[in-house]
Amino acid sequence: MQRRASKQSTEINFPLSEQAHPQSDHHHGHDAGERLYIHRHSIIHSLAPQTKILSLIAFLFVVISTPISQVASYGAFFILIFAVVALAKLPILTVLKRSLIEIPFILFAVLMPFFGSGESYEVAGLTLYREGLIAAGAIIAKGTLGVIGAIVLSGSTTARGILLGLERLRLPPLMVNIASFMLRYINVVTHEMERMRVARASRGFEPRGIRDWRILASVAATLFIRSYERGERVHLAMLSRGFTGQMPRLDIHDHHPPLWSAFLLPVTALAVALVDRWFFL
Repeated sequence: MQRRASKQSTEINFPLSEQAHPQSDHHHGHDAGERLYIHRHSIIHSLAPQTKILSLIAFLFVVISTPISQVASYGAFFILIFAVVALAKLPILTVLKRSLIEIPFILFAVLMPFFGSGESYEVAGLTLYREGLIAAGAIIAKGTLGVIGAIVLSGSTTARGILLGLERLRLPPLMVNIASFMLRYINVVTHEMERMRVARASRGFEPRGIRDWRILASVAATLFIRSYERGERVHLAMLSRGFTGQMPRLDIHDHHPPLWSAFLLPVTALAVALVDRWFFL
């Protein structure tokens, strides 16, 4: 009896979720909020999250500030960002697949050369405007660099690490709390959606067309109501445990490479842009 009691108390003190997935920095993307993270042992992964966020913002600022007419600079920017991908040991095929998220913007950019004024070109019977071509090139080049940079950040930093970096960068605590709750309960909502899908399938429901949109809309409304009610229950439970609006700090005691190593990317990009502008224009 004593052995059973001690075993039962151990199970109470250490929930099953924590036993199966102990807290550590080595996430492998099992949860919905961590599926973008790719576990690797690289210098990019070991950088502090706040320095990676600042480095990406600085790099994108340099990219946005560089005119698209500096073609050599943008060629160097792509070489630099893919060098970071290689340093992070991220699969290039995975990076390219994830970058397909920008296809809607590319389709929008493809239409821009057909609209505009001023100088134009005739290509295969189509009129292409110079201003539209420049704008389309700028959207595609700058958008692709931004998307790849975001993929590197999300692939080399856990969602919890990004929240920690935003907290260290003094982002308003309310925004960090909202993002933290979204990360924690996205799995709950996903499982609820799966249960509702199984319930519909068990009753023989198969969406076949526009006639079924009414049913799907009612399902979405039901999911929203359930999520809202669950949020209220969670909030009341937190208040009963003394919640005052401030979440515990997501602090991690870890060791990172020197700060300057994280800013090699934006500094090199800035140097390339300045050299290209001053000596080749």
